[in-house]
Order: sequence, then structure tokens, then C-alpha cells
Amino acid sequence: MKIIACIGSGNMGFALMKNASDNAAVFFTDADFEKARMAASSLGAKALGSNTEAALKGEFIILAVKPQALPQVLAEIAPVIRERMKDGFAPVLVSMAAGWSIGKIQSAVGEKPPVARLMPNTPSLIGKGMIVMSVSPEVSAQNIQELKDILSGAGIIDIMDERYMDAATGVSGSGPAFVYLFIEAMADGGVHAGLPRDKALLYAAQTVIGAAAMVQETGKHPGELKDMVTSPGGTTIAGIAALEEGAFRSTVIKAVEAAVKRSEELGK
Repeated sequence: MKIIACIGSGNMGFALMKNASDNAAVFFTDADFEKARMAASSLGAKALGSNTEAALKGEFIILAVKPQALPQVLAEIAPVIRERMKDGFAPVLVSMAAGWSIGKIQSAVGEKPPVARLMPNTPSLIGKGMIVMSVSPEVSAQNIQELKDILSGAGIIDIMDERYMDAATGVSGSGPAFVYLFIEAMADGGVHAGLPRDKALLYAAQTVIGAAAMVQETGKHPGELKDMVTSPGGTTIAGIAALEEGAFRSTVIKAVEAAVKRSEELGK
């Protein structure tokens, strides 16, 4: 059984460890020890007293902290990582910090430890996440498979070249918030039309679930699926015309571009 030390017990760290705890020994650390203890307790895991202890123990060290906090964490654990590398037991550093490249993480450590960079999203909490992963050349094929096995319960895992990571952040990392906003707006529209709030929210959420499943399971282009719903002179084309009048598609594209730009800024 692999040993995973998760530095940070916020939403994303907890989401991934929730699904990893079935096939790995999980440990948590956090600047707020009580928060780490509570996260660990809910998963049958253990809390550690310091980040250096996590760096000593973990075969995979999950860096589940905000980008702004990562320099301090890396400075704290770097001596331990370098010592373990010297002894031939290099752990794999697994970072979720937006904007932090693999090279920048390795530079902060002062050596070239194996590094995997993840961009998960919040649906990982319920096993429906999209997890984009890039790895450094130092990560072995065995480590990649082990990491995929550890994370598989959280959702779909896609390995890609790191140069696409900022773009993936804009689509799948930030994307759930855009979808939640859309669901909320759809439900508000239903309420405006006279539906009870609970019914409007149910109809909007299930419609998004079903539409997304149609894209994945039929393999058809979203435009083709849209045309299947859109009858000449009907209700759907009237709604689409209203969306286009409000520059719906252009606005969504700009939202993704803004998220990508911010991810790039965080890496500088």
C-alpha cells in the first residue's frame, strides 16, 4: 500500500484523498492542525504535525496549497526532499498549484525530483472530476500508473503536455463555477416563468447532466445535438436567439480566456 502525504486539507486536497484512501495510506498536514485532524478523521487517515514530517513519510507528496503559499511550503520541505534523493528514495511531488510549472517547482527544491502537476476540479469530490496531469521525465512509468490508480476514483484522468496546462485550467479547473452560474441562471429563469424554486433547480441541473452525457456518450458535436433540439420557429430557437443577442458564446470564451490569463500570471 502506497503512502500519500497531503500538505493542505482544503477542498481539492480532500477531494482527491477521499477517493485515494481506499487503496493507500493517507496522511494530512495543514497550517491549521485541527483542520488537518478533522479531514483525516473523516477519511480514517492520520494527521501529521508538520510539513517536514510529511516530506519524510510520503512516497507521493500532494502539494494541495494555494499558489501563493507554495514557495513557503517548498522552502520548508526542500532539505528533506534533497536528502531523500541523495539516499535514492525520491518521493514524487504532486502539485495542484495553478501557474506553477514543473521546472519552477524543481528549481525551488534545488534539485530535480520527480514532479507531477495536476489540475483537478471540484466534482472530484463525488468521483465525477476531470483531472489533467503532466509529469516530469523523472516520474517513472510505474509511478504514473500508481498515481492514476490512486486518483482513479476521483474521475477521468488525462495525461497531457505541460504547455497546455494553463488552457486546461481555464476550461476544466475553473469551468465548474461557470456551469454552476449557468444552472443558477436557468433556474432563475424558471422561477421567473412561474416554477417553484426547487423544481426549477432540479430541472436545470438534470438538464445540464443529461446534455453533458449526450455529448460524451453519442460522440456527436454539440452543434449537431443543439440542432436536434431546435425546431423551425420553435421555442428553442427563440431562446438561442436571446442567448446570441447577449453574446453568450463570446462571453463564455472570454471567461475561459480570463481564467487562462490569470493562471499564467500566477506562474510568473
